[in-house]
Amino acid sequence: MKETKGNVIVGQSGGPTAVINSSLAGVYKTAKDRGAKKVLGMLHGIQGLLEERYVDLSEHIKDNLDIELLKRTPSAYLGSCRFKLPEIHDNREIYDKIFEILNKLEIEYFFYIGGNDSMDTIKKLSDYALLNGSYIRFIGVPKTIDNDLVATDHTPGYGSAAKYIGSITKEVIRDGLVYDQQNVTILEVMGRNAGWLTGASALARCEDCEGPDMIFLPEVTFDVDLFMKKIAELHKKKKSVVVAVSEGVKTADGRYVCEQTDGIEFVDAFGHRQLTGTARYLAEKINKEVGCKTRAIEFNSLQRCASHIVSRVDITEAYQVGGAAVKEAFDGETGKMVILKRISDDPYICVTDLYDVHKIANAEKKVPREWINKTGDYVTEAFINYAKPLIQAELTPIMTEGLPRHLYYTDITKNKDGQQLL
Repeated sequence: MKETKGNVIVGQSGGPTAVINSSLAGVYKTAKDRGAKKVLGMLHGIQGLLEERYVDLSEHIKDNLDIELLKRTPSAYLGSCRFKLPEIHDNREIYDKIFEILNKLEIEYFFYIGGNDSMDTIKKLSDYALLNGSYIRFIGVPKTIDNDLVATDHTPGYGSAAKYIGSITKEVIRDGLVYDQQNVTILEVMGRNAGWLTGASALARCEDCEGPDMIFLPEVTFDVDLFMKKIAELHKKKKSVVVAVSEGVKTADGRYVCEQTDGIEFVDAFGHRQLTGTARYLAEKINKEVGCKTRAIEFNSLQRCASHIVSRVDITEAYQVGGAAVKEAFDGETGKMVILKRISDDPYICVTDLYDVHKIANAEKKVPREWINKTGDYVTEAFINYAKPLIQAELTPIMTEGLPRHLYYTDITKNKDGQQLL
């Protein structure tokens, strides 16, 4: 086993997942086991690093119990950011500053846990290092509930979000049958331009549940008039209708359906518009035109922070990709992202590998069209067979007085002189 005397730094970026901290635990534990002198954590990602905000993780993660608590803790333990680095030729000064900080901290290995935009950061930093003869190794650790990173079979975080969505969809379907009254419920699911999460609502279909009546993914153009016609037909046949719709469905003219509401106009540093209001718009339209009771349910951030219902497969793989990133970096790799390669569905077997981050950054993996039915209102068995292994088994939270216990820290940062600041 190759060991190192150098320092490691790790950060988290983008939207969190229920298992992102398991990847952090994997990076920390593996780096310490392999002899890293220090494992530092950026507070709020690359943006925090530019402000010289960091912590020595060994001051906060004391023992194996803390590791287990960290693995089960939702949100991003170190805090996150959505900060877009400029192109190197547009602003070399910001890169000079980042590397000046990294060199001062004697960093040899840099790990960034995130999705598409975070891999853009790894790409740019590794390119700058190569251009300037830096010895620092840069490796991306995948995460995103959206499951839209290319090259990897799936992303850590997706399995637990899919498990949550399938479970809650099943419970909502049951709830809709309570009263002897016709009703329509629209479930709005995250995922932006990829329908992996929305498709997971089909996991509710099993021997004791018929599943949602329709599922609409952004990979297929959304026809509002045809949707209303289908709802009216279902309404005549069923007491309770439940439909799952992606937040990112678009009409034929390329507009998001949610743009037809008075939604929040917010665009992040990467140009991503906040998508919300699709379910509300459709529910109100059904109420007016069909004349029945309707509900709009936005799963919203619940689908990414429900650590009480994580998939054991997911949290285990999240830990493994963190550890694999350290191993590969210590063996000399840089400018890469750890990926998951599925070997078998039954039994489910998945291993880690590496992939060039330049072929991953800023790309987007969509649900294959053949995994969506011909009418575009449900997923196929191929999708179910893909997703089902990822939601298997559970990891019970460590409970204290009836509630899950999490690991947290007081935000102690260090200024440029190394002094601790509360």
